[in-house]
Amino acid sequence: MSVGDLRLRLREAGQEHLLQFWEELGQAQQAGLHAELRAMDFQELNVFFQKATEGLSQSSQQERVDARMEPVPREVLGSATRDRDQLQAWEREGLFQISQNKVAVLLLAGGQGTRLGVAYPKGMYDVSLPSHKTLFQIQAERILKLQQLAEQCHGNKCIIPWYIMTSGRTMESTEEFFTKHKYFGLKKENVIFFQQGMLPAMSFDGKIILEEKDKVSMAPDGNGGLYRALAAQHVVQDMERRGVRSVHVYCVDNILVRVADPRFIGFCIQKGADCGAKVVEKTNPTEPVGVVCRVDGVYQVVEYSEISLATAQRRGSDGRLLFNAGNIANHFFTVPFLRDVVNVHEPRLRHHVAQKKIPCVDSQGQRVQPDKPNGIKMEKFVFDIFQFAKKFVVYEVLREDEFSPLKNADSQNGKDNPTTARHALMSLHHCWVLNAGGHFIDENGSRLPAIPRLKDANDAPIQCEISPLISYAGEGLESYVAEKEFHAPLIIDENGVHELVKNGL
Repeated sequence: MSVGDLRLRLREAGQEHLLQFWEELGQAQQAGLHAELRAMDFQELNVFFQKATEGLSQSSQQERVDARMEPVPREVLGSATRDRDQLQAWEREGLFQISQNKVAVLLLAGGQGTRLGVAYPKGMYDVSLPSHKTLFQIQAERILKLQQLAEQCHGNKCIIPWYIMTSGRTMESTEEFFTKHKYFGLKKENVIFFQQGMLPAMSFDGKIILEEKDKVSMAPDGNGGLYRALAAQHVVQDMERRGVRSVHVYCVDNILVRVADPRFIGFCIQKGADCGAKVVEKTNPTEPVGVVCRVDGVYQVVEYSEISLATAQRRGSDGRLLFNAGNIANHFFTVPFLRDVVNVHEPRLRHHVAQKKIPCVDSQGQRVQPDKPNGIKMEKFVFDIFQFAKKFVVYEVLREDEFSPLKNADSQNGKDNPTTARHALMSLHHCWVLNAGGHFIDENGSRLPAIPRLKDANDAPIQCEISPLISYAGEGLESYVAEKEFHAPLIIDENGVHELVKNGL
């Protein structure tokens, strides 16, 4: 396409300002900008913008959502604490499905560790565990262990394919990291990388923003860009070719995530669900997490900012918060449901709008770092498709067992940071040792009390780390720890049991 043709396309779409610095650019810069603009569908982007901004001016939206919200009914809810009598049956079902090669996991790993203060993908982050394993390695080893458990139960060698959605910013470094570490023991052909889309940032009047004279300001299209990416890169066809029926979708930043959790998968299958959400109980009305609920009878996630305090504080007859199903971006989908989403429903999804301070160049070509929002980024969310499910279910788990997200750098009184993630994992592993009959002792040989779960970020746990290759969720530890006493720090891995410091020396 010639520059003249490109100018015509831009003029028709009202975006001709994107070439305003063309004459000032060098040959390589011109080629780069030409390629970037040539790949864009400006008419489509204008439609996205119009649809996304339609709801922004509706000021009474909050009141309307509050009035239309209903909590998750008990009949679609499974609970790790309230349904203990069914957990074994669900786990058996999940392990059977895994043994038949019918389960895949899909990791949302498009985010960089910017808020963590690093320039590389979050999955490559080391929260300073004794083993110094990264999030990617911990998750890979959980997959390996689960394949082994399913094989032990059913005698079949099996594979859990791992689909990893990256973004333009993280694709190359993620693939290099996996290659360098030999896919953490997984087979290369069963780790499938694909890339989510990018969308340009736009001003409030719908003009695409230039980040530099020769570069458009681009951002990933949200974790809900998953569905467009599944279509564009034929991922669902690959799942069908492999015979996969169930997919566990989760975010990279949860250090406690039970990848392909057999209980969750078994629960969803036994309920006949095509779509499911794993949640943790929200105990504080003002906790900034979205809640899974029904709005006008349709399941969705309502963001905490859309709910009034009065609604957030409502409690049921049991004393629990009425809207307590905290969303943790941890989902179950059947492959036929994903196929329908990709082929039929995805185009109907409207982008959400985030007002942002977007670095840009002004009309003189000078770089500007705005001090207030100057535009929007458009994104879709992975949970936007709940509304299309024929049978939707919710599975509630304990936060201290399964949810500790890594979002921020370490800071005093901080939340969701490397320290809280590390402490959550070590606290959980400490509990596993106690449950398997082990004990910790101090430097004088006195047994330490079974300390309750950490109450806040300042509580330091007993240092204890158990490799996922030894135990997926606390099972099988008796032969290592029963009736034995340990000094911390304690590591249990494939090379045995290690007490890193003895008697304070």
